[in-house]
Order: sequence, then C-alpha cells, then structure tokens
Amino acid sequence: MTAPEVLSPGSGQWREGTHAFRVRVYYEDTDAGGIVYHANYLNFAERARTEMLRLIGAEQDEMRREGGVGFTVRRCEIDFKAPARLDDLLEVRTVLREARGARVLAVQSLHHVIDGAVEPEWIVQLDLTLACVNENGRPTRLPEQIRAAFVAVSQTQ
Repeated sequence: MTAPEVLSPGSGQWREGTHAFRVRVYYEDTDAGGIVYHANYLNFAERARTEMLRLIGAEQDEMRREGGVGFTVRRCEIDFKAPARLDDLLEVRTVLREARGARVLAVQSLHHVIDGAVEPEWIVQLDLTLACVNENGRPTRLPEQIRAAFVAVSQTQ
C-alpha cells in the first residue's frame, strides 16, 4: 500500500483582476439555527485575503520577518444581504481598488456556489481599507514589489 498524496490547501485563483477563493461552511461557523454567525464572514474574508497575498508572492509571515511590515484592517464596512448556511459552498471574491502610500482599498464579496456555478448576486459584501504597518504598528509605505504586484493585478480588471 502506498502512502496517500499530501494535499495542501488551495490559494484560489485570479480571474480578470478578481481573486476567487472558495470556502465551505462548517458546523463551527454557524449558530444554533445552522446559519453562519455574522462575525465568521470576516474570517472567510481574511482567509481569502491571505491566500490572495500568497498568490502574488507576498506571504505575510515572510513580509513580517524580512521586511518588518504587515497588514492590518483599518476600516471595514460590511453589508449583509442573505445568509449562508451549514454545508454551503461560498466563493469569496476580492478586488483591489487602490494601492498607494500605506493604504490598500479592497472590496470583497461572498457568493453562493450552486452545482459548480457561482451565483452572480453577492450575499455579503465588505468594503475595506487595509494599512501597511511596521513592527511598532505605525503606518509605513507599501514595499515596492507588493505595490507593483497589487497594481499589476488590479489593472487586469
């Protein structure tokens, strides 16, 4: 008998300037009624942003270790339109709107995936301002390679 193949989690993919990342709703994500607890949408969005950064070559641990910088959410506005439920498959779509100075503006929307197709209408949408900060938590300019990567993917929209 051979050892099973080791699988690593997927990082999603870029589609025309939009990062797409899929997540399944587990029991731990829901309330007693089987509906996603509102704060867990923030967790889904954070996972998607982390994997988006990984795909452009900006792994957060490496940024912190080698460059002394990281990202923090400075502002988040969230709009809830419809619930997600236990066992739903969701797609988190991330669009970078602007990256300059120490600031990144992004929009993330969550969509149901039904029979392999992504529903066009979002169920939750987040408007975010991310800040690039140094080890002391003070705003600092985006490293040039990260800013250039953000600009490159946002121009493919």
